[in-house]
Amino acid sequence: MGRIVTPVEIKNANNPEYRISCDALVDTGASYMVLPSAWKNKLGDIEIVDRIELELANQTPQMGEICGPVKLQIEGFRPIYTEVLFIDMKPENGKYEPLVGYIVLEQCQAWVDMLGRRLVHIKRMDLK
Repeated sequence: MGRIVTPVEIKNANNPEYRISCDALVDTGASYMVLPSAWKNKLGDIEIVDRIELELANQTPQMGEICGPVKLQIEGFRPIYTEVLFIDMKPENGKYEPLVGYIVLEQCQAWVDMLGRRLVHIKRMDLK
């Protein structure tokens, strides 16, 4: 399989001057928009909605903080209001790798085209 990386902008919904712009890996195995805890202050005074236990891809347990509300926009798709998940990450080669999870993709009406290695707009939402 290939990697799909997409530009994302995240703003504090209550104070949009606080924002994060980054490239994020599309990860359909993740649920939330996942950001490094080191970036949390970039969104200003944002509410911690919950602290949850997670299981990483390597089956390591970890704690994370769900925070919001945020206004999130994947480049080329409509903006949504949602929450983000902050976790402790270690940068690789000096860079963090944020993740776009399936909840965000569904809300933005984005579909993963694995052959074209891109996100495609879904014309109709599935209510079945």
